[in-house]
Amino acid sequence: MSLAAPPLSFWPLAWAGLAPLWGVLGSRLPWRTSFLYGLLWGVGFYGSVLSWITALHPLTWMGVPWLGSIAIAAFAWSFVTLWGAVTVGAWAVGLQVLTRIKGISTATKIVAGTTLWCFLEVLRNQTPLDWASLALTQSPNNLWILQLSQISGQLVIAALLAAFNGLLAEGYLASVSNAAHRSLGPFLASACILALGAHSLGALLFIQPSPQLTPLNIGLIQGNVPTRVKLTPEGIRQAWEGYLIGYQTLVNQGAEAVLTPEGAIPAIWNPQTAQSTLLTQTVKSAGVPLWLGTFATDSQRPSLSQVTQTLMEINRQGVVTGRYNKIQLVPLGEYLPLASLVGQIIGRLSPLDSYLVPGAPDQQFVTSFGPAIVGICYESAYGRLFREQARQGGEFILTASNNDPYPPRMMAQHHALDVIRAIESDRWAVRATNTGLSGIVDPKGRTVWLGKPHTYTLHQATIYRRQTRTPYTRWGNWALPSLAGISLLLFLKHFSFLPRRN
Repeated sequence: MSLAAPPLSFWPLAWAGLAPLWGVLGSRLPWRTSFLYGLLWGVGFYGSVLSWITALHPLTWMGVPWLGSIAIAAFAWSFVTLWGAVTVGAWAVGLQVLTRIKGISTATKIVAGTTLWCFLEVLRNQTPLDWASLALTQSPNNLWILQLSQISGQLVIAALLAAFNGLLAEGYLASVSNAAHRSLGPFLASACILALGAHSLGALLFIQPSPQLTPLNIGLIQGNVPTRVKLTPEGIRQAWEGYLIGYQTLVNQGAEAVLTPEGAIPAIWNPQTAQSTLLTQTVKSAGVPLWLGTFATDSQRPSLSQVTQTLMEINRQGVVTGRYNKIQLVPLGEYLPLASLVGQIIGRLSPLDSYLVPGAPDQQFVTSFGPAIVGICYESAYGRLFREQARQGGEFILTASNNDPYPPRMMAQHHALDVIRAIESDRWAVRATNTGLSGIVDPKGRTVWLGKPHTYTLHQATIYRRQTRTPYTRWGNWALPSLAGISLLLFLKHFSFLPRRN
């Protein structure tokens, strides 16, 4: 399953990657053994997909000793791996419960097992830690299947993969069971019908015309100032110069607006400083809005306890108007859960002298060109944040990320998440990062342009503002209650046929 995820993206493997675990759980096993099998599968998948987290090491530039740096990176990797793996263990126990129900039909077991997997994915996405849904294994290459995320988000893709794997596993169990006297053929036929039907529907959605209404020429800057450098006085100077020169260059090339990455200016925004004044005066002189990634407070007097990770618009008059404060903060990086306890053990990894505070969940980033959908870095894994902004009228997606010190394999996964977000909401997406991969994605999920990692890059492209609404934008993850309802009906049918005692 992990080989199906970016950067390798051997996506067909995901259509069989869960079947061995499902098959093992098809026989009666002790509860602890079932949980252990699920946990081991989860450790293999999440541990390999999230192995890029170890690139946190070395943290010696922050004054962390060498061994302490290794310990922090190992702790972060182990924690996020187990966070995902435990949900697979819980799913394995749930599937074992279904296996133990006497006389349960194969259809009931597959639908209920798929529902349980989707429920746990949705539950995990409500927590501060989430990244690798099964849908990630199909992005960015299997565009036909990805189109189905318009229907009910990435959950539809996870459900398809889980159900297909369940059919393969149950078919194998039936073929080797002496009591079943059934062959693998009908199960393979059902699996093929499911896969072909899903791909056909996705192909129909993919070829639907996508009217280009209101064009907008956006420039983006990939500053390439590593975190180890940009938090020093020299790095701050390099950031100011690089983004100011990049802005002027893109304006001269005809950009109507310019986007910078997350934390492009690694300091708390203060309009009274010389650098801020120079920047706002430059924007006012050019008459081209700048979407600037920085840190900010909610008052004129900076309060270290109220700092937010922010994307703000400096409009044509050189005035800060629109503003989006990051909602989904990175645990251990931008804040510490149970800080009083955990902070004593591992310290923190935030570039500021304080922990960040999250933005309000109902924000709307209103630009000079209309409302936009914004995601800052880690938020790309949370489709619900993008959906809410699209529902409020967001016409295009802006994602601003840092991605340093992580390697290109993490950048590829981040880009794949943005592809899903663009398809879900039927919006153009512009992605500006500090060290890569910056990119442009159209509403069908096609990558129009993708930058190179670890390079200073300027790029501009024409996107189109859109006001369409997908079923997912309108109704959210309605597929989960639908699956739950079908499962309930199948269970009611099953228990109504059980023999009754006199």
